Amino acid sequence: MLPQILKYFSIEPSSKEAQTAKRTIEDCEAPNIRGENKYCATSLESLVDFVITKFGKKVQALANEAEKKNKEQEYTILKGIKMIGDNQIVCHKQRYAYAVFYCHTINAMKAYTIPLEGVDGSKAKAIAVCHTDTSAWNPKHIAFQILKVKPGGPPICHFVNSDTIVWVPN
Repeated sequence: MLPQILKYFSIEPSSKEAQTAKRTIEDCEAPNIRGENKYCATSLESLVDFVITKFGKKVQALANEAEKKNKEQEYTILKGIKMIGDNQIVCHKQRYAYAVFYCHTINAMKAYTIPLEGVDGSKAKAIAVCHTDTSAWNPKHIAFQILKVKPGGPPICHFVNSDTIVWVPN
C-alpha cells in the first residue's frame, strides 16, 4: 500500500518525506495499547464525527493559545491552573501529504489548562496532560529515558504541541 501512496503523491520512496509517511501509516495501523481507543482522522469531517460518536455534540475544543504567535521565549507558570477533565480526546496533527490527525482517548489521563507569562510580559495558555498509568507503554518510550523511570511508575505529564486539539465534553 505504501508504494501506491508514495506514487500517488509523487513522493520519492527513499526520501525523508516517504519515511515520515510510512511512520504515520504504521502509527495509525498499530494495535491500541491497553486502555487506549484511537482513530486516525483523514479529514476535518471524520475528526468531528469521531468526537461526536464519543461525546455527543456538546463538546469544547481546546488548544494552546499565545498573544504573540511563533515567538520563542521562556515562560513562567502563573497561578490558576485548571483541570479540564479526566475524559478527553486528544488529536495530534501528523506529518503526512494531507491532513491526518491521530486521535485517541487514554484511560487514566488528566488534562489541564496552564496560564503562562513570557519574559516579554505576553500571556499564553498551554494545555498539559498527565498520564497516570503508564504500565502498558513501551519500556523504550522516550519519556522513560528522559525521566529515568519505568512503566507503571510515577505519572508522566507533558505539554501538548501547538498543532494538537484536546476535546472535552461540556
